[in-house]
Amino acid sequence: MRIIAGKFKGRVVEMPKGIRPTSDKVREALFEIFKDRIEGASFLDLYCGSGAMGIEAISRGAKAVTFVDSSPKCISVLKRNLCRLDIIADIYSKDVIKIFEGFSAEKACFDIVFLDPPYYKDMAKNTLIAISDYDILARNAIIAVETYKKDELPEEAGLLRRFRVSRYGDTKLELYKK
Repeated sequence: MRIIAGKFKGRVVEMPKGIRPTSDKVREALFEIFKDRIEGASFLDLYCGSGAMGIEAISRGAKAVTFVDSSPKCISVLKRNLCRLDIIADIYSKDVIKIFEGFSAEKACFDIVFLDPPYYKDMAKNTLIAISDYDILARNAIIAVETYKKDELPEEAGLLRRFRVSRYGDTKLELYKK
């Protein structure tokens, strides 16, 4: 997989075996939505896999990216990808749902949150609810959720409200804000 735009445009990102990467089409669409927000943003990449989304965010001007994944295999690939690009970032090898309490205690604040959990397991809905339960979002933060086209997420999850849904083949992007 290649980075689409920015200072790392064209650079190859290694992918862990057995994960479903976000397609170029979906990444391009998402960053088109974020184009006026990404510069200087604090970006949280949940269920990060290879880190391609967070790396794309850094490439396009995000000031900081935090990566979270519970898979040691994914974290290992992520570290190699970041090292090859000489990127310094916070990496957490932890269950995504359990990370929010620590972020809240640290007074972490994110402008953009992207999550692409495994499909079919209610993980997207549960993660949205957990995000809503903790004070980790900047004032105008956006949460972007990648799901399978047939997955149904709630219109509201705690304090979060969906404001946009877009479909790209078998993939759906749902955007939330406070």
